[in-house]
Amino acid sequence: MLYLFRLLLRFLAWLDLLAFTLIMVLLTSLPSATIRSIYPPLFHSWCRCFVRALGVELRLHQHFHGDFPRHFILIANHPSAFEDIGIPALFRVRNLAKHEVKDWFLLGKIARAAGTLFVERESKASRQAAQQALIDAVNAGDNIALYPEGGCKGRRIAPRFLHGAFITSLATGVPILPVFLHYEAQAQFEWQTGEHLLQKIWRMANSPNPVVHYHVFDPIDPQDFADKESFNLAVYSQYLLWQQRFLD
Repeated sequence: MLYLFRLLLRFLAWLDLLAFTLIMVLLTSLPSATIRSIYPPLFHSWCRCFVRALGVELRLHQHFHGDFPRHFILIANHPSAFEDIGIPALFRVRNLAKHEVKDWFLLGKIARAAGTLFVERESKASRQAAQQALIDAVNAGDNIALYPEGGCKGRRIAPRFLHGAFITSLATGVPILPVFLHYEAQAQFEWQTGEHLLQKIWRMANSPNPVVHYHVFDPIDPQDFADKESFNLAVYSQYLLWQQRFLD
């Protein structure tokens, strides 16, 4: 009986997500000024609705000691596609995503309307344009989220971080907010080479242990660093320590 009740709740959660998604897609046809004013909080709620439909238990761990910053540049490791909804489900941010996301069925329209910034990783010109777009967004008062590994690199931290987040922080004076992501069932959530998005969603929704931990640490002030290299190295070293703490 309990199993049937849980099955019913999951069914209702997916119906809720379907209805919410259709509404979000319809709203993309509104004038751009209207979209900018109403879409960000709706996108935040839609992401939380998506998390519920997947049946994921998303846990936020606040390790920092002071007040939560109002203006920040969020960075995180990137083992899974889940971050695309998990991060904005907890934080009011504009994501930086690969340009292919624009063409995802329905989700692409929603991402564009939510103010997602896009980059074509293989194009130097696109990377430079994305860098300036990040700086402009932060200077305009937005909080942004990006992944310095430069894409989904698996369960372990990549051998290096890219400089984009640190350049943006130094240029704007806005602190880095580091988040370390830890999935209990790492194999189920990890983005695997050649895996289609729908396959990934199915695997996440059927995870035997759908518990996800987002560890938030103290903001890191760019004024403590002379250049992007030292800033990058210091933050990267912290992520290696967190990896040892939570995964090893």
